[in-house]
Amino acid sequence: MSTTFADLKITRQFLNAIEDLGFDQPTPIQIKAIPAIRSGQHVIGIAQTGTGKTAAYMLPVLQKIKYAQGTAARCVILVPTKELVVQVTEQVEQLTKYTDIRTEGIYGGVGRKSQAKSVNEGVDVLVSTPRRLLELYEFENVMLRKVEVLILDEADRMMDMGFMPQINTLLDIIPTKKQNLLFSATFSPRVEELSWNFMDFPVKIEVTPEATPVETVEQVRYDVPNFQTKLNLLAHLLEDEEVFHRIIIFTKTKSAADRVYKRLSKGDNKEHVRLIHSNKGQNTRINSFNDFKEGSVRILVSTDVMARGIDIKEVSHVINFDVPSVHEDYVHRIGRTGRAFRTGAAITFVTKSDKYHLLKIEEKIRMFIPMEELPSEVEVTETPFEENQLIERALDAQKKKADPNYQGAFHEKKSYKVKQKNKKIKRTKSFTGKGKSTFVKTPRKQKTTSKSNRGNKK
Repeated sequence: MSTTFADLKITRQFLNAIEDLGFDQPTPIQIKAIPAIRSGQHVIGIAQTGTGKTAAYMLPVLQKIKYAQGTAARCVILVPTKELVVQVTEQVEQLTKYTDIRTEGIYGGVGRKSQAKSVNEGVDVLVSTPRRLLELYEFENVMLRKVEVLILDEADRMMDMGFMPQINTLLDIIPTKKQNLLFSATFSPRVEELSWNFMDFPVKIEVTPEATPVETVEQVRYDVPNFQTKLNLLAHLLEDEEVFHRIIIFTKTKSAADRVYKRLSKGDNKEHVRLIHSNKGQNTRINSFNDFKEGSVRILVSTDVMARGIDIKEVSHVINFDVPSVHEDYVHRIGRTGRAFRTGAAITFVTKSDKYHLLKIEEKIRMFIPMEELPSEVEVTETPFEENQLIERALDAQKKKADPNYQGAFHEKKSYKVKQKNKKIKRTKSFTGKGKSTFVKTPRKQKTTSKSNRGNKK
């Protein structure tokens, strides 16, 4: 017999909210985490994205908060990005629909004073990025002495983004007598070290092996020679709007994202494509995210700022335009599709210099990603000289990482050129008065003809 939310002793007002959201069966992480959190234990939850982590920690915490009280926050949730602040805040508001619990989300890139005013008017659940919360505290715009529950969500991502100093400072500020929860897709040594800083005898809940991709995601790869061929393949695949009806395209860099967006947004297609990366303004990023989430646009081009924790239902495909060099990010990227028991597909474009990273990814996810042949309709272009140089340098770096004594193809080419140049230098041996031999360059002969010589030739 399957477990229901009622079996987990969720109270009626939250059961009504869950029913409104269309969820009738808890996920494995929810089944294991909710009882442990409700009993007041410190909990470390390890589960891949798309498994219902937010509801797993929020439902028991909201039952503990019960109703609005005072003006200071009693629950603080720290997340790594602005997009996640928006999403988690929205999810908490959906779960508290039938209560008077107040939720506020704060993040950088917008006016601090307006956020401080909203917080000071009264908040029960405060969702924030670490840096912005610390800023508000330093300016005495937020009070943290009433915090009863501290939640670190996407902890591995916060470590990757360098938030450890801010988090440690906040841990010194927030009362030590509280319940601590840490949720992460992976449990790296840095995340484990972080957990030691503020958790005593936590219960560790792990519902899936670390870095295992969602089972409902079909994965394939295409081997492509260069960037332009990637663009041609991408445009060809997206012609089938029925199959590719909602797509997230991930690139490694902002410049690559700009080029992909430029190609896909030509003509009438501009209304169906949005672009997100860190150089875009905060309002632009949030509006693009909301447009895609609501289904008013079909394609979202993004860097890895969108790879973690973002919950968008019915994403049909994730396309890795570039293979991520941080191998864990592959799991987070493809976790944007195949969510909540739905099926999805992940397609990865692989160049010659990406194969090293692909092998590492396959080792991490413990499975082989099958290769598809390039469609005959796709134009395969010649690799430009500059791009080929970058690929060769990347291959050199990979070989040197595997073998520190490897000097590299560029080193060999340079040595060969030096030898050839030395061969062309003619040297004549002369002897000094002291009996020592020296080598002197022979000067190049000048081609000069005097008038007298021209006359003789005549």
